[in-house]
Amino acid sequence: MKIDNYFGSPLWSEEKPDFIKSTIKATDKYIKQARQVNKVAIKSTGDFGLSHHSKQLLSDPAFKDLIDYIGNKAWSFLDWHGFDMSHYQTMISQMWVQEFAKKGGGHHSLHVHPNDHVAGFYFLKCSMKTSFPIFHDPRPGAQMTKLLLKDHTKITPGTDTIHRRPTPGMLMLFNGYLPHEFSLDAGHEPFRFIHFNLQAVLKGMAKDVV
Repeated sequence: MKIDNYFGSPLWSEEKPDFIKSTIKATDKYIKQARQVNKVAIKSTGDFGLSHHSKQLLSDPAFKDLIDYIGNKAWSFLDWHGFDMSHYQTMISQMWVQEFAKKGGGHHSLHVHPNDHVAGFYFLKCSMKTSFPIFHDPRPGAQMTKLLLKDHTKITPGTDTIHRRPTPGMLMLFNGYLPHEFSLDAGHEPFRFIHFNLQAVLKGMAKDVV
């Protein structure tokens, strides 16, 4: 029997350790600032459960090479989808760094980025002991007709949840509509990553084009 698989949700990942050292150094001050914002909570109850979230990084020239790399990969990601990218330029709309609490409990609840064509992460500090992203089937109809799986350890067309273990220097790209969250972090080791969102805009409409 011929089998066609339509309407998939791609997740691109690539090992790119080139930016780890410089990006960790460049983000140290932003994590320090974020911890200052949370200092009242940290002083009263410790940092358990917190996610230290920086301000936007796009205007900092220290991230220019990383921004260029992400923009080029996102363009290729959308081109691979079959979109006519000769009409568009990729533009990063948001980019920030996050680090989960040292004492554990850091996490992100399920969400999407509905106004962005591409979302993604660049991982700086992580291991098998830290948090990891979890992706969910974006098709409402599939959730309404869900059946029991034969084997939860295998990824099949019926799988509705994917766990991805990152490594330092890994880039992940996915569609902004893809629901995702982060698992509860135990606080055993540092967990830091860059989070970004991109839009494809018609050429000539973007001021800051990657």
